[in-house]
Amino acid sequence: MEAYNPFTLQGKTIFVTGASSGIGRGIAITCSRMGAKVIINGRNEQRLQETLSHMEGDGHAVMGGDLADMTTLTSIVGALPKIDGIVHCAGIGDRVLCKNVKEADLDKMMNVNFKAPVMLQTEILKQKKINKGSSVVFVASIANESPSIGNALYAASKGALASYANCLQLELAPRLIRVNCISPAMVWTDLVIKGGVTEEELRLDEQKYPLKRYGRPEDIANLAVYLLSDASSWMTGSNIKITGGVN
Repeated sequence: MEAYNPFTLQGKTIFVTGASSGIGRGIAITCSRMGAKVIINGRNEQRLQETLSHMEGDGHAVMGGDLADMTTLTSIVGALPKIDGIVHCAGIGDRVLCKNVKEADLDKMMNVNFKAPVMLQTEILKQKKINKGSSVVFVASIANESPSIGNALYAASKGALASYANCLQLELAPRLIRVNCISPAMVWTDLVIKGGVTEEELRLDEQKYPLKRYGRPEDIANLAVYLLSDASSWMTGSNIKITGGVN
């Protein structure tokens, strides 16, 4: 007799964007370990193959491409099988002071962090690629409620994503499709290290966290597994903060 596991993803097909590194990679790998067939997307084919090499089980697929390009996005969705879950994790994070914001900065941030996941979700629904009872997970951020200098565009893009998810969950509830957000504090990824702050400064800052460290991709991945699994079948419209105790 197999041990009871409400968090299993056995028999589920999960689509993870931004899976070439960081949180997305961690989620893809963890989902594979929990029994899912995982389809991974990102812009860097070589790094996607690295992610794939760490995944367990078989039946996984790589669908590389820039989701900010509508032609590419439509093609990727057309090639998708029916999915039981999606994690919208692709994103960028550039810091710029409000007084220095250029239109190009705003367009770039919103196109990648907000427009792309919204249009991807729209296309998935239009092409009827998501099963009844599925789970949609957006990786947002506590940034929209925890301001920091130079982070206005990133915070705004993630706040917009969370607001969109609030409405999406109402529209998809009749099909028992759940929609939730994960809002992490700082997580050790390439995005953080390349964010214009030195690693020494980051190491000092993480000591201000009650749990004395930033998050790791696997911390976020474990929460994503819960939201993708049947264990969260009565959970929708939530935005879960995972912060190591920091506000």
